[in-house]
Amino acid sequence: MKILHLDTNHPLLLNQLTDLGFINDEDYTSSKEEIEAKIHNYDGFIIRSRFSIDKNFLDKAKNLKFIGRVGAGLENIDCAYAESKNIELIAAPEGNRNAVGEHSLAMLLSLFNKLNKADKEVRNGKWLREENRGIELNGKTVGLIGYGNMGKSFAKKLRGFDVNVLCYDLKPNVGDENCIQVSLQELQENADVLSLHTPQTNLTKNMVNANFINSFKKNFWLINTARGTSVVTSDLVSALKSGKILGAGLDVLEYEKTSFENLFKKEKGGFDCAQPDSENYKIPEAFHHLINSQNVILSPHVAGWTIESKEKLAQTIVDKIKAKFC
Repeated sequence: MKILHLDTNHPLLLNQLTDLGFINDEDYTSSKEEIEAKIHNYDGFIIRSRFSIDKNFLDKAKNLKFIGRVGAGLENIDCAYAESKNIELIAAPEGNRNAVGEHSLAMLLSLFNKLNKADKEVRNGKWLREENRGIELNGKTVGLIGYGNMGKSFAKKLRGFDVNVLCYDLKPNVGDENCIQVSLQELQENADVLSLHTPQTNLTKNMVNANFINSFKKNFWLINTARGTSVVTSDLVSALKSGKILGAGLDVLEYEKTSFENLFKKEKGGFDCAQPDSENYKIPEAFHHLINSQNVILSPHVAGWTIESKEKLAQTIVDKIKAKFC
């Protein structure tokens, strides 16, 4: 079987697949159109987030048996159409769940202790102790929406704190020793912290909007290490200004390019960080507020992007291909 690798990954991926008898080709630079012209030669391909896999691409992949996504989500692939063509879809959420759990906790503790703000002030010669008095996680209720690999990893990390952990998930009976499953209403009545761990679907797109935010009984903190499209940024900013949301840790943004490889998309309706507020690309006002807020921490979609997860993601893909095709 021939496999085309479209993104660079940990070398074990190529090495182990070669040892298993697969023929591996690499193409990390050709355009999508150039890849489409030769994809019919391959039984499988492996991708991270280089470009979307649509019907046109899949129609040209006439001999395709599987797609390996070195990551957790499959939203950049037309999954229904791929499955209708009996193409196996292989993802690796197990590979970076620990990294996402740790990053979520790091963001939350940084927000509670004002580390981002304090660090900048000390670097500028300011020694403001009272202004940087933090709050403690102990005694708080942490609400998780989505309790799959990522949500469970974060809940496990919270075991060392005296906290109440609740989760809401569409699947029944997912609660465990680390988390109590509740209704969405009960979560919104009790949560001091909301952390998102959901895939990108029609149900989760624009989920965190003004109505959703105002349904929480308490003012709360928001952590999003899932997908940027789940949060309406303008509504988030309004809630930050009013104090309904006390602070936010955002590893993902709705402005991300669909490939996840770039934030600002140079196309109609998009904007370019290299040319902020240029004539053709205007940075949204809501994003201006986020980057200037002392109670907001931002990172570039790296919650699952550790040295260790790079290896674990690749190994997970190899193991799943081996189990299915060897």
